[in-house]
Amino acid sequence: MTAPYLRIVADIRRRIAAGELRPGDRVPSTRQITREWGVAMATATKALTALRQEGLVRAVPGVGTVVAPAPEGRAPRAPAAPPDRARVVRTAVEIADAEGPGALSMRRLAAELGVPTMSLYRHVRDKDELILLMADAVYAEEAGPPIPETAGWRDRLEALARVEWERYRRHPWLIATVSFSRPALVPAGIARTERVVRAVSGLGLDANTVLHIATSVFAYVRGVAADLEPEQRARQDTGVTDEEWLEAEQAAFAETIFSGRFPALAEVYSRPGLDLDLDSLFTFGLARLLDGLEAYVARTGGTP
Repeated sequence: MTAPYLRIVADIRRRIAAGELRPGDRVPSTRQITREWGVAMATATKALTALRQEGLVRAVPGVGTVVAPAPEGRAPRAPAAPPDRARVVRTAVEIADAEGPGALSMRRLAAELGVPTMSLYRHVRDKDELILLMADAVYAEEAGPPIPETAGWRDRLEALARVEWERYRRHPWLIATVSFSRPALVPAGIARTERVVRAVSGLGLDANTVLHIATSVFAYVRGVAADLEPEQRARQDTGVTDEEWLEAEQAAFAETIFSGRFPALAEVYSRPGLDLDLDSLFTFGLARLLDGLEAYVARTGGTP
């Protein structure tokens, strides 16, 4: 009896050969495969890994798994050199960025690197350690222009919050690794917190308040960013952008809002110039948070 993942591989291979899926087209995601073929997530992942090993598909960051370019005229690729820890971590980040954290496994990572799965354990103890190393790597990335030493505390907090926001935008999977009750020991992440503490440490505030300010800023950014990974997953699973989804749902949405049951919302939505998305929500909320902190510092007598 043919293994279920091989039947999936054969069907997608046939679609590619027939031109139904052309180079650059997205192939079914793991979630689409589980629904279409009625298999477990592990089987879907195994099928995509096999297609990757055949060179039929490849992962594209921010897009997902797509049909690879046709091989005609392509020079044979030399065998990959054994990876070091940095390459293992970098490849894991690329997989998580492109397809979400659910697509990352030690077996999948080994297939992407072209090495036996067990060889990865020379570089990382287990997947938990791998995730911590991935987080440390992305926290260490250069992000945004340097903050001038002469900048005030509010400008510093805003700049650091925007760096954090852009980091989550590039790596939505990172959100799930952040905990404020059980923080992970990630050196580059601790350095990020150090910068925020330094920004407000000269305001005459007690140590407890300083720590609460630093944590509140990052908690706010993470709270708004919590929608980024589900948004990425929905886009990959359906192929529909947020703008396309809103356009498709606009008529039904308007019918509900203007039904007479929600007069306050109807009044708001009838006004021109509305523009609400995650970026505008982040910017507005950050400004109000900083307004509140500024008022608090003034009220408690803190001075630079």
